Amino acid sequence: MTSLTKDAHAGVMPGAPANGARVDLRTWIAVAAGMLGAFMAVLDIQITNSSLRDILGTLNATQEEGSWISTAYLCAEIVVIPMTALFTRAFGARFYMIGTTALFLVFSTLCGAAWNLESMIVFRMLQGFTGGALIPMAMTLVMTRLPASKRAAGMAIFGLTATLAPAMGPTLGGYLSELYGWPSIFYINWVPGVLLIAGMVYGLNPEKPNLRTLLNADWLGIGLMAMGLACLTIFLEEGNSKDWFESSFIITFASLSLVGILGWIALSVTRPDPFVNLRLYGQRNFLVATVLSAVTGMGLYGSSFLLPLYLGQIAGYTPMQIGEVIAWVGLPQLLVMPFAAALSSKVDNRILCSFGLLLFGGSCLMNAFMDASTGYDQLMVTQVVRAIGQPFVMLTLSNFAMAGIAPKDMPSASSLFNMTRNLGGSIGIALLATALSTRSIRRAWAKRCRIIRWLPSSAWKG
Repeated sequence: MTSLTKDAHAGVMPGAPANGARVDLRTWIAVAAGMLGAFMAVLDIQITNSSLRDILGTLNATQEEGSWISTAYLCAEIVVIPMTALFTRAFGARFYMIGTTALFLVFSTLCGAAWNLESMIVFRMLQGFTGGALIPMAMTLVMTRLPASKRAAGMAIFGLTATLAPAMGPTLGGYLSELYGWPSIFYINWVPGVLLIAGMVYGLNPEKPNLRTLLNADWLGIGLMAMGLACLTIFLEEGNSKDWFESSFIITFASLSLVGILGWIALSVTRPDPFVNLRLYGQRNFLVATVLSAVTGMGLYGSSFLLPLYLGQIAGYTPMQIGEVIAWVGLPQLLVMPFAAALSSKVDNRILCSFGLLLFGGSCLMNAFMDASTGYDQLMVTQVVRAIGQPFVMLTLSNFAMAGIAPKDMPSASSLFNMTRNLGGSIGIALLATALSTRSIRRAWAKRCRIIRWLPSSAWKG
């Protein structure tokens, strides 16, 4: 393996090898295993969407109750992502990745065997808490195990996990549910999970744990962070169904999220050794890249939420047909991403990012004119345009965010970057769900007014 610094043996993530250093097969296998874990974790956010009707039918739950299946996963995932840097310092990358993956597989199996809604929600929450760590760890492995000359390739693969997995989730979920039943969408995690564990065992050297890090951690700050981010996720995920601030439930969680996040920020900026370094937001490149990542997350996860909804409710597509349409936003990325990675080292990344954003935005505008007559061919074109643009956006934003970050801050930077993108996705879905509900209400009232206008006065007297 590439040489590690002495800090690695003390449970601290090492700095990256010198530029131009040789990267052997073991290191590439470890990085690839990390990418597989990130792909698996992001995939599981979306994979239940296309099978939700079957899951709810088996568990005897309503659509509103079933929303907690996704909310529980997202809450736990968003909480654990900022804690990844702390756990990596305490346990070492190798042990932490193996341990959290093994637990993720156990909880995935329990999700498939859930006997009622309550058990499913608990197991999904535990699944999210163990799987969420895999996302920032993939980026951290790229930044700490690869030299600068190889990092573009690593970031290209990481970008695929962020853009390909949301597209493949409904596709894979639809096929598995239709062929083998909905529990299979959870059992399938054993295939990449076992490969990930094997890759970590082979590719990473053991590191001496530093459990004293946990004893000295800012647990008050961690508690405030967990309360703030979890309550914010619940506020965003459940707000539309409960009519936002007309609900005391939503007001309570909005207040708790505000208190938790402000308290977390206050403690982090006053402590010399916070569990995650929020001061990184003070660096211009990192701040701009994370903000753009959040905006991209709004569009990325928002479109992944909206298109299957349209295809199922308006166009009348089956889950398998929905998967075939959405697959077109995923498959072309496998061809585009290596090309984008090669260009990123030769062309100004700001130009590449702008190009990707233009294509991504253009595809969204093309979808804005969909109606019941929109067919497969038109949808395929918009999906391909989006697939070409997304790799340029995610790759360049990752490069901007991690440029100039000190080695000791790599885990924190990776955690904050991915946390911000996921929060952007939750905000995007909440805004779109609210817009859909508002439009439906307005159209219902307009239809009622037209009917009343044409009724004879005798029909509505008294």
